[in-house]
Amino acid sequence: MSKIIVIAGATNGIGRGIALDRLRRGDVVVAVGSSAERGARLRADAEQAGAGDRLDFLRADLSSIAENDRVIDHVTARHPAIDALVLTANRQSAERRETAEGLEFTFALYYLSRYLLGYGLRGALEASPSPVILNVAGAGITAGAVMWDDLQLERRYGMLRAQLQGGRANDLLGVSFTEETGGTVRYVMYHPGFTDNGDFSHLPRPLSALVKLLARFAARSIDQVVPPLSGLLDTPPLQPLTAVDRGRTVPLTLRTFDPADARRLARLTEELLASRRTPR
Repeated sequence: MSKIIVIAGATNGIGRGIALDRLRRGDVVVAVGSSAERGARLRADAEQAGAGDRLDFLRADLSSIAENDRVIDHVTARHPAIDALVLTANRQSAERRETAEGLEFTFALYYLSRYLLGYGLRGALEASPSPVILNVAGAGITAGAVMWDDLQLERRYGMLRAQLQGGRANDLLGVSFTEETGGTVRYVMYHPGFTDNGDFSHLPRPLSALVKLLARFAARSIDQVVPPLSGLLDTPPLQPLTAVDRGRTVPLTLRTFDPADARRLARLTEELLASRRTPR
């Protein structure tokens, strides 16, 4: 039976790979991405595979709270029930920059959009017989931390610091979401490892050249990464919450999954949203 799958970050890298894989399997895919050009390429590939009528591309800037709300409205208006939400949107930024709503970009895109989409689509997910959220981030990595006194990294920004904070925040998001929903939607946090997504142009020139070179020799390909992720959409784990690092199940006793920290971050996130969100 075909599934309805929403993919955030679907026009590049792992998200794109999963979108094309699920379209070939006969699923309906709502593909969310920020680039109209990449969206057009995804549509062309879908049509070539005979699946153009099952692709719904929605261009949106997921670093924006308002845009996430628009995506949620778009999806729920067309699909009362969805089977899976795949979260892959992420982009490194060498310099600190703020969104139009005054949020640090990495925090807004890598963590906050996943928080918004998960909770915003909760009702549609719970209407499915076996729903799953697949959060592709940094599960199992204990480096980095949530900067509790400086979530927006105003005092000490670094690209790696921002990425690691996003990864740790997503670990805590999985814990708090599962605790609040009681496991009605199975939640999988998945770290695919260093993956060659083919595009490092957003990085500064010397760094992008270095990363591209490293990717040729050390990174996993999209074709290697997609099958196990897609398999989790077909057969979600039985447990309400699962963390996987490159195919290896990670114990939820790691400090990065601390329930008290998860509740703390959820509370701070709701306070942040209340102060920045335009009433709907």
